[in-house]
Amino acid sequence: MHPFTGSPQSWNELVASLPLPHLLQTWEWSQVKAKYGWQAMPYVWSGKPPEGSKPSGGSVAAAAMILKRGIPVGGFGRKMCVLYIPKGPNLDWNDAPLRARVLDDLQAFARRQGAIFVKLDPDVPLGRGVPGSEDAIEDSGGRAVRSELLRRGWIFSRDQIQFRNTVLVDLTPTEDELLARMKQKTRYNVRLAQKKGVTVRVGRAEDFPLLYRMYAETSVRDGFLIRGEDYYQTVWRIFGQSSIVNRQSSVPLSEPLIAEVDGQPVAAVSMFYFAGQAIYLFGMSREAHREKMPNSLLQWEAMRRAKALGCKTYNLWGAPDDFNESDGLWGVYRFKEGLGGYVLRTIGAWDFTPSPLLYRMYTDILPRVMDVMRARGKAKTRQSLGA
Repeated sequence: MHPFTGSPQSWNELVASLPLPHLLQTWEWSQVKAKYGWQAMPYVWSGKPPEGSKPSGGSVAAAAMILKRGIPVGGFGRKMCVLYIPKGPNLDWNDAPLRARVLDDLQAFARRQGAIFVKLDPDVPLGRGVPGSEDAIEDSGGRAVRSELLRRGWIFSRDQIQFRNTVLVDLTPTEDELLARMKQKTRYNVRLAQKKGVTVRVGRAEDFPLLYRMYAETSVRDGFLIRGEDYYQTVWRIFGQSSIVNRQSSVPLSEPLIAEVDGQPVAAVSMFYFAGQAIYLFGMSREAHREKMPNSLLQWEAMRRAKALGCKTYNLWGAPDDFNESDGLWGVYRFKEGLGGYVLRTIGAWDFTPSPLLYRMYTDILPRVMDVMRARGKAKTRQSLGA
């Protein structure tokens, strides 16, 4: 395990060449987090590259963009911190010797850093499909990884920062085949939106204030917490300044798609593209013209756009932990299911702590602090809308 010393572009190329690349392991994401109190610490492990991957940076077999945040604790003589590897580390998790080496090094690194814990949440699959359904497939490799984490003393985290499960759409079929895979009602809604005059355009930087206001309206209506406008402006600006090359053309790593009715914005998605996968992290809509089904057309155009840019998969970013109607994501999941995707279940986030006592104190206090912060955040969002 040694620090990565190459350029931002070479880091992204390295991450993209390994088995489990993810947007949240890019250099750009680390720079976003660096503006909000996190220190970016990219590390790599040397070794034989996974079979089928492109050699990059010599013989790198694993990589992790580690984020470090200091924790001010009054009365303690030493500085404390937490470590987080969002959607990483990136390696072939079925390679048991490599996996053991990476986990050994991360545990030792957490001790040297004086960390309360180190959190990881790679997209190691536990299975595909809804558990108990006819198309459900379990993944023995994911179960083996989970068993090793338990054996080593890692703890399934109470703080699952990212979605543990998601819905993926395979973009390799033709457009006609993609439409045919949709639920009949979704396909009908796409065509209804087209008939009712809904249009979709690629947004620009000058649309960012509009996007945030629409996102704030969505959060107040649907009861979820969002950050302040400066955070999203930072994300959109940093990713919008970076690009991918596709057929001799340059495309931003991120762009908004905006649905309009008679020139009035009514819905939008914030799209991100990396390593052949499209992801929409933020979706937003207004009450106006909802009967014209703008969200259905918006998602269809997002799929078409991603496919045209060479993406093989569309990550719809989030599915329920428990697949029943009591889960808060159930309604959103049903909408995503209609787009013809499949469920990917992963191992979720796991914590290793060198200090169980500090970890218990931190995890007992943090939820109460977060509840207060969420209440304040929601009130601030409502206030920004004049509600």
